[in-house]
Amino acid sequence: MVASLILSSGAAAAKSRQPVQRPTGNAARAVIPFELVNRHVVLSVMVNESRPLKFLLDTGNRFAIIDLDRAKDLKLNLQGEKKAAGAGAEKIAGYYVQNSSFTIAGLQDFSQPITLAFPLKNLGSALGQDLDGLIGSDFIKEFVVEIDYQARLISLYHKEGFEYSGRGESIPVQLNRSGHPIIDAEVRPLGSDPIKGRFVLDIGSSSSLALYSPFVNQHKLLDANIKTIRALGGLGIGGEATGRVGRVAGLKIGNFNLPNPITFFSEDKEGAFATSEIQGNIGEELLSKFKVFLDYARNRVILEPNATFARPFDDAFSGLAILAEGKDYKTFRIKDVLENSPASAAGIQNDDVIVTIGGRPASALTLTQILDMLERPVPRKLIVRRAEHRLRFTLRPRKLV
Repeated sequence: MVASLILSSGAAAAKSRQPVQRPTGNAARAVIPFELVNRHVVLSVMVNESRPLKFLLDTGNRFAIIDLDRAKDLKLNLQGEKKAAGAGAEKIAGYYVQNSSFTIAGLQDFSQPITLAFPLKNLGSALGQDLDGLIGSDFIKEFVVEIDYQARLISLYHKEGFEYSGRGESIPVQLNRSGHPIIDAEVRPLGSDPIKGRFVLDIGSSSSLALYSPFVNQHKLLDANIKTIRALGGLGIGGEATGRVGRVAGLKIGNFNLPNPITFFSEDKEGAFATSEIQGNIGEELLSKFKVFLDYARNRVILEPNATFARPFDDAFSGLAILAEGKDYKTFRIKDVLENSPASAAGIQNDDVIVTIGGRPASALTLTQILDMLERPVPRKLIVRRAEHRLRFTLRPRKLV
């Protein structure tokens, strides 16, 4: 749940229900490869003809935003302070950017202004690489954007005259005043009747489903007899989100039923996850089960199931929150250890640094690769550095909820 950002913006788009169109194919204006970094879509972007930079594509954000330190490195024109909130209770301070624009490798004859500069350094540690900026709905609405998670490709189509041909379903969408796409969906809590709500479709969130604290409290979702664990590593632009992780019985989007998704139940008192205007957000772990078409011009998204659609949400948990540190993000430090988890049972502690995992040097891996290894129910041999000592552990990730 790294990147959601709340900024004041213009009026929301009008509501309308659009049928799926069936016909001719469309020639893509550009097909652009992306990296999937810790369940985030990262594109190569240039700012004022800079070297290639890493920008995260985020439907939970409206404007093009550059990291404040990177903006200073590039000597961008910064004017007038601006504050913003996101996931977490903190507000961050940044600046408006004047007379700067970004381009994307592979997309000819296109540029768009960089609007804001905010400090994003903490998100780099959560991703395991530099994060130079974010691009959001101001970019997306210029095209029909197809995100193919399996092929790691984004296709950009001319929005005028676009016609969809496929087996997906068109879901009505409304852009709120912050430029976030809002859809109607239905949550089915364990042992309770389904509850309808409005949800942000948030590809800037790595989770599957997050339910906001007013919704959680109103329906007493944490009072029910369900198994939950303390959430680890819920880092956002506004600091850390707090809550519990468990499951609901299902989530229904249009005619799609997604059983037993892993769910974050927010306990935040402030920030994006404490709003009552929206009931929650739907993130990448769930959306990656589809080929996603963002068609804001027609007030819709199209969800087309891919080969992973029927795969259950069966992630194992290690009980570790890990940050990547250092200039090259190759120092993997334990930020938090969950009580009564495989990590605590093994004896791993906060501030331990992973030296090897599964016999491989940690320095040869990325944070994304390490986290992927620890989401599988496979025993892993770890060597960690603790002060001046090197200690060996066997970590046995398993399902906890």
